[in-house]
This record gives sequence, structure tokens and C-alpha cells, in this order.
Amino acid sequence: MSDGKFAAGPLAGLRVLDLSTMLAGPYGATLMGDLGADVIKIESHYGDESRHLGPMRGDQRGPYLSLNRSKRDLVLDLQQEEAQKVFAKIAATADVLVTNIREPALSKLGLAYEQVKAHKPDIIWIRVTAFGADGPYDGRPGIDFLAQGYTGVLTLNGEPKGGPVRTGFPAVDVMTSLLVANAAMAALRVRDQTGEGQRIEVSLLDALMHAQASSIGTYLATGDRPVRTGNRSLYFAPSGVYPTKDGKHVVITTPGEKFFGKVCRALDADWDTDPRFHDIDARLANEDELDRVVGERTSQFTRDELVEKLVAADVLTAPINEVEDVIKDPQILHNKMIVSTQHPELGELQVTGIPIRFYNTPCEVRKHPPMLGEHTREILTELGYGAAEIDALIKSGLAADRPELLRLREERKAKKKAQQG
Repeated sequence: MSDGKFAAGPLAGLRVLDLSTMLAGPYGATLMGDLGADVIKIESHYGDESRHLGPMRGDQRGPYLSLNRSKRDLVLDLQQEEAQKVFAKIAATADVLVTNIREPALSKLGLAYEQVKAHKPDIIWIRVTAFGADGPYDGRPGIDFLAQGYTGVLTLNGEPKGGPVRTGFPAVDVMTSLLVANAAMAALRVRDQTGEGQRIEVSLLDALMHAQASSIGTYLATGDRPVRTGNRSLYFAPSGVYPTKDGKHVVITTPGEKFFGKVCRALDADWDTDPRFHDIDARLANEDELDRVVGERTSQFTRDELVEKLVAADVLTAPINEVEDVIKDPQILHNKMIVSTQHPELGELQVTGIPIRFYNTPCEVRKHPPMLGEHTREILTELGYGAAEIDALIKSGLAADRPELLRLREERKAKKKAQQG
């Protein structure tokens, strides 16, 4: 249900209910919204945990704003029995439901697969867990960081003589969000063929194991144990981060003899004729010395000068960008991986773009990240509730719109101030 400015996306006409929190589940639902689905985020009065974490802009939090565009928002207290009747109505209109709530809360809120299926027999129900739907770790709480520990990623990340280091962004959550959207689309195809929906489980643990085909997979195939290499490669050299004259750094890597030759020509060096560096095995055996001489040469240029020189020579290179550089990168901007949307209270809001390009059915960021309860009245009206009925639902606390939530927030502030006084 776009506001009319956008072309229909590939998932136009589908409705997704997002009953998940934080990152993996919500971001998977976001992608489906970008692809054209009508995504409705159903929250408690407290809201998604990401609404309470991180830097603020106005009264909204950065992590929430960055992850939840292309959705509408409904506040519904599913702990109350009467609210379950409202949920039954909206569930009957849905095609996909995404959740990451653990048992027993899942069933208490009426969100387990069989419960939702009773409202919509062909629902595609997707749950995200940390470690799996069952098994020895079933029911444990978990986040990205823990999955990195269990799958050994922490042992592979960092400098060889240093301690384990987690990835600097929630890579596991992001990978899992893509699997959520991918699973939904595959299940929709099955439903088109058979008329049946299904239960789907996706876990952070499984997503990260899948991503390690080149490390754990190689160990399974050959028995060769992966080791921590920092910025270096196990298989070729030079490959690393090298300094520049202006105190910055670039990446240079050479997966093949031809690329090492290109580095030598670009930097006016004859390293490829040096017996210590003339082939891959020799370079790996003398990697410390190789990195030293390469670093000495790269330090003669500024970062931008060096990147321009290396790119012109067809070298595999990249600048080490700071965040301020990233948002100005010409290719990132050309790919529309930073886009603007209009927020009713914050004004222009920039968010990351959509990593898939459809040529016939364009994908777009269709809505600003919704404020808590922003669309409660709109959605309840679509379900057939009249204005008086909606007022009654809000007055009883079964549902809430933004004005009511702001009123409650001011009441809490006043009460807290009185207690402190």
C-alpha cells in the first residue's frame, strides 16, 4: 500500500506482518517492504527493543530508524484476550508473518504457527531463532555475537598474535535477514503451485555456518585447519592494508601472479624479479619483508593519489574509507545505496538503499520508518472498525495510536518527576 508515488514492486499485493524485534527479523521484513509488500509492524506499547537503543534524532533512535523503513505501524497489546480478536482479523489478511519471539511467550501471545494458521490456513510463518527451532540449544537467548562464538568466527577474526575479535557490524543478523526474505519468496512460489503455506525456521547459527563454506567447509574437505591471518591471506601475498603519506590506508591484494605484476608496474618496482618474491610460495615465505617494502612505497603517496594510480594499473585495491567517506563514495551513490525518505517529524531522513535491482518492477524505499502507533487508526479502519470502536480499543488499552502513546509518555514523565521531587 504505497502512497501512490511509486511503481508496483515485485511483491506488490502481498501483506507481511512483522512481529519481530531488533535486526534479523525486522530487516528481512523491511526488504520485503522495499520490494513492494504492505508490511505492517505490530508492536506492544513498549515497542521494538531497537526503539530504546543508540543515538537519538528527535525522539527516535538511530538503530530503529535505520532498519524499519517501508512499513506501517500498529500498536496492539496481544497479552489481552480481546486484542487477539483484532489480531485474528489482520492475520486473516496476511500472506507472511515474521517473528523472533521465543517460547513460551510466542504461544502466550497467540503467535505460534498453528495458532496463526487457524486464522489464515495458507500463511507463510517465519521465525528467527539464535540457534535453531529445536535441539540441545533450543530456547536459549542469543544474538549475533554469540553465533560468532559458536561457529568459530571469533577465532578467525583479528591479528594472528592478538585475541579474538568480533565483526564490527552485525554481519550475522544482516545475513539472516536476507535468508528471511529469500525463504518467504521461495515459500510464496510453493504456495502459488500448491495453495499451501508453511512453517519456516531460520537461525543465526545456521546462517553463519552457511557463510563459512570457505573456512569450515575447507576444513571438512581437506582437514586443513583455518587460522587467524588478520588482513593477510592464507593463500597469496601481498594482501593487506598499507599506509599512505597522509596517515590513511589502502587495501592491496593479489590473488594471482598477474596481479602482483600489476602492483610492481604501478609502483615502479621490480619485486617480481627478486628471488624472495618471484612466485606465490616465495612471497608467502617472505611476507614480512614484502609487506615492509610495499608499505615503504605506498607511504610515498596520499591515499587518493595511490588509489588513482593503482586503479589505473588494474590493481585490486580500495581505500580504507571512514564513514564520512563512505556516504560520499561515487559508486555507492550511483548504486542508490543511500537514499532519502521524508519523515513527518524529522524531515529528510537518509537510509541505506536496496541491494537488488529489478529492471521491470523497481524496488524503492516506499515509506519512512514508522513512529510507534503511527498507523493504528488507519489499519484498524481497513479491518472494518468504525471510529467509535477504534476509540474504545485505544481507551481500553488494547491498542494505541501515537497521540495516546505521547500522552502516556508525558504522564510517566510527570509521575517520575513528582516522585523525585
